Amino acid sequence: MASYDSVLTLLSNPQHLPLLARLQRGLEKEGLRCDANGKIAQTPHATGLGSALTHPSITTDYSESLLEFITPVFTSAHEANAYLDVAHRFAYSQMESELIWPASMPCILNGEMSIPIANYGTSNLGKLKHVYRHGLWHRYGRVMQAISGIHYNFSLPDELLQLLAAEEGKNADKDFISERYLRLIRNFRRYGWLLMYLFGASPAICRTFLDGREHSLEKLHQHTLYAPYATSLRMSDLGYQNSAQSDLRVCHNSLDSYINTLSKALAIPVTKYEDIGVQGDDGEYRQLNTNMLQIENEYYSNIRPKRIGEAGEKPLQSLARAGIQYIEVRSTDVNPFLPLGIDIPQMHFLDIFLTWCAITDSPDIDNAECERAQSNFSKTVYEGRRPDLMLNRDGAEVSIQEWGKALLDDMRPLAKMMDQAHQHSFHQDTLHQQALKLANSELTPSAKVLRILKDEKLEFAELTLRQAKSHRAELSEALGSNIKAQWKQMAAESITAQAAIEADDDKPFAEYLADYLKR
Repeated sequence: MASYDSVLTLLSNPQHLPLLARLQRGLEKEGLRCDANGKIAQTPHATGLGSALTHPSITTDYSESLLEFITPVFTSAHEANAYLDVAHRFAYSQMESELIWPASMPCILNGEMSIPIANYGTSNLGKLKHVYRHGLWHRYGRVMQAISGIHYNFSLPDELLQLLAAEEGKNADKDFISERYLRLIRNFRRYGWLLMYLFGASPAICRTFLDGREHSLEKLHQHTLYAPYATSLRMSDLGYQNSAQSDLRVCHNSLDSYINTLSKALAIPVTKYEDIGVQGDDGEYRQLNTNMLQIENEYYSNIRPKRIGEAGEKPLQSLARAGIQYIEVRSTDVNPFLPLGIDIPQMHFLDIFLTWCAITDSPDIDNAECERAQSNFSKTVYEGRRPDLMLNRDGAEVSIQEWGKALLDDMRPLAKMMDQAHQHSFHQDTLHQQALKLANSELTPSAKVLRILKDEKLEFAELTLRQAKSHRAELSEALGSNIKAQWKQMAAESITAQAAIEADDDKPFAEYLADYLKR
């Protein structure tokens, strides 16, 4: 496999350099709707937003209150940001007085039942999505599902993949492309802790998130819990966790291994899920099945290999048929200080980091390294800003600052070439910003959150609600009449599309579910 230096040399050719300007990214950004007091909204998804089942850009995730904004794929971070901005502005134009909570950890909750499960209508597809979420409730509780994040979908241009394949004397076929993305994923496993340090923005939470649960967090104020050096409690064991999945070891050394491991998990019955049952005595569905995973997406991971499937195809089936098409980074916190939760410099850094992960050396990960990688990630999540924090690099201890600086230094030639391809300096600029954070942890978003909470004696909910109101004011500038008309048309078309799906159903849900699970 070509070395990092040889790939840089290859890309430095003026004929090939423009390929670095064709990287592709799309975003999925979540945010809870809340009322003016910072309490989770109990209202249904606004009709003016369209159908959550069929709208291409505005939907819901676990909860009826959990908005999800989805952008198309763009070759420009600026265009992706602009689309996300318009989506938020349109949503606010349809939401009356409600706010979008601008943090990963939830707003004020009043127990599990204050979190309404998303409703997708009466079609079999809509019921499938609803029952799957009921399963998540019965398995893990609703509170965990109220966490928000940003998913960053990333892919290399086909021409770049073809160039890399030719350099190794291979064809850019399914196997080569899949291995290139697995190479990226393995390096993400090794070095993803760096993103938690630089961009983690959830060091504190509202105490209502942990009502009735044991924890080791400290009390900051009456209603605020925190960990002094945490970067992202969202990515800790307080957030997404699944004890039944603890024996699943997926380190992405091969696509076959990944598919086989998850396929087995989809078929392994779990006693405590069998005790829940698929249906209650009242006939209502509690979950899709009683296996370790109801569907593939129940596997919690901070990065996933992905492919857009054909009609009726499940995710693992599409991966087996045609290989990996892109990767989905799932570890990005919503930054409460940014109106969209993310900004262009962060996207530029993600592009550098992910491209670097794809072209730098990436041997297979054995069990010992898998454990080290998970330990480094967990340490950074809980203690990333601790001044004396040491991580494990190939069996030797190294400070997070020293290791992080070495990684950024290794990325500098790539960032410079990316700027040459774009004819600007934005990638080198963001690399410089991240280096400053490594030199001074007070510049990180997580440190900023805690500094304001302490200095202004604010509760987590008070600070985040203040930011939500500020963002709503900024995003309430009226859209142009043509743009607003386009988004209204999208909403109307999605409602029509949902009605058509419901009208076309020709079998009972029980039969539909049985057919779905057999595929």
